Amino acid sequence: MPMRTQIGPLIVLKHETDSIQMLSSSSSSMSNSSSSSMSNSSSSSTQSPISEEPVTRNWLDLPRDVTSTILLKVGSIDILNNAQRVCLQWRSMSYDPTMWHTIDMRNSYAPNDMEFDLEMMCRHAIDRSYGNLVDITLDYFGSDDLLTYVADSTNHLRRMRLLSCWDISEEGMIEVAKKLPLLEELDITISNLSKDALEAIGHCCPLLKSLKFNMQAFRDPHFDFDGEAFAIGQTMPNLRHLQLYGNKLTNDGVLAILDGCPHLESLDIRRCFNVNLGRSLGKRCAEEIKDFRNPDAPIDDYEFDHKSDPESFFYDYSSGISDTVLCDVEDYLGLL
Repeated sequence: MPMRTQIGPLIVLKHETDSIQMLSSSSSSMSNSSSSSMSNSSSSSTQSPISEEPVTRNWLDLPRDVTSTILLKVGSIDILNNAQRVCLQWRSMSYDPTMWHTIDMRNSYAPNDMEFDLEMMCRHAIDRSYGNLVDITLDYFGSDDLLTYVADSTNHLRRMRLLSCWDISEEGMIEVAKKLPLLEELDITISNLSKDALEAIGHCCPLLKSLKFNMQAFRDPHFDFDGEAFAIGQTMPNLRHLQLYGNKLTNDGVLAILDGCPHLESLDIRRCFNVNLGRSLGKRCAEEIKDFRNPDAPIDDYEFDHKSDPESFFYDYSSGISDTVLCDVEDYLGLL
């Protein structure tokens, strides 16, 4: 009969005790062996690390909405000229009308240096929007015909940006304004347009809330003109944001804007050197305008160099160009 052994409150047989001792011994041995193995493994991994192969990713596996966002960041010119040629998927996406609700034709090239016709390319982009164009940007190109094509192709245009579009005339802008009743934001920077175009825009675009009408800036006390400021004050009562960089308005023009645009939240008149805020006008601007930029405020965040385009010096103001300005222009162009 096997002997019984007392282990705490339990009673086990003798051969079971021997088995327990053997298991305990075996477990201890395995534990030591495992620790030794782990130690050796750790030492081995420290001495000779295993290099991981780089993970390759396929752009075609990206979700469609992510790819669309990337392509939109590229810009309309590069989509039409490059991206749509990369693969069938990108070409298919480049024909999706939702890709062309916004057409951004910004470019860093002089039009004469480009190997392709920007105006023809822009028309092609407009066609792909299938009448749903909402936002368009034209830089350093454009004409009355193109602007008319834009207006005739959509009833939804809410934002338009025109930079150095010298071939867009006063008459062309006046006619197009009649077709843009939903326009809310307009940026006209460095152009041939003046007060007549602004009056037409004010009358035809009652929803306009943001206007940028920027030009070059020169200090000349004999060269002032409030025509654009008066046009804005008389026809754009719903404006919230106004930028008139380098304009020739005077204190009278600022007062006309303050009186005619009661909802104005931001007013930027940097480099408007004919404005002398003084105590009363400066106080009124500070009290009524949440974000006011005075004529001498820093221009670090202004997108364009105010001396980058000498053509704008010949802007046709009704007050005429003084001899001082002509001398400044000739000096800048290196003619003196």
